[in-house]
Amino acid sequence: MNERNRFAVTIRVAPPQQARRRLLLALLGLGALLGAAPRVRAAEPVEAPDALIQRVANEVFDAVKRDAAIRNGDIGRITALVDGKLMPYVDFERMTASAVGRFWRQATPEQRQRLMAEFKTLLVRTYSGALTQITDQTLVIRPLRAAPDANEVVVRSEIRGKGDPIQLDYRLARTPQGWKVYDLNVLGVWLVDTYRTQFAQEINARGIDGLIAALAERNRANAQSRS
Repeated sequence: MNERNRFAVTIRVAPPQQARRRLLLALLGLGALLGAAPRVRAAEPVEAPDALIQRVANEVFDAVKRDAAIRNGDIGRITALVDGKLMPYVDFERMTASAVGRFWRQATPEQRQRLMAEFKTLLVRTYSGALTQITDQTLVIRPLRAAPDANEVVVRSEIRGKGDPIQLDYRLARTPQGWKVYDLNVLGVWLVDTYRTQFAQEINARGIDGLIAALAERNRANAQSRS
């Protein structure tokens, strides 16, 4: 098997197709910003992580239901929605660093930026089909089991609509900007764990630049398949 075909197999996502199409729905999280308050006012409290997930999910679902272009798979509109509604509230550097694993420490600042850019494109293009499937679905949050002073939590939820509920879990960390998502789980599969194994195989074979090149090649192939 030649190098190009080998990586095309390696970079595939492990979850079943139905889970892959819905996985982007799980990239939901929101950090509440602490405003600059006058001297006589206290800073506004940070929203609870489960409330953040619920609020952003509602906003994304409503936006998709109103936008026929997104439901028809317009990648430009989907990317704009992800950038505007989701990415500001995801700790994507931590997500990418966790997926790259121990090799992240070896990467230069430029390599890290390129890894984040290509990884984001891969996720958006791979899971964009999830947004096109939103019709009457809603996200239902399960009771949060976490100490009030916890700095990391898991928010459990499920998407309900036609068919069986889809179980979703989100790992969030408290940051100076509020709670942010850094990993997610669909049907028992954590996104970061899935990619860490795949990325390690590629880095061991071709180095960090090899992984960047392979991600870029995969993204070009995805773009061509949609054109």
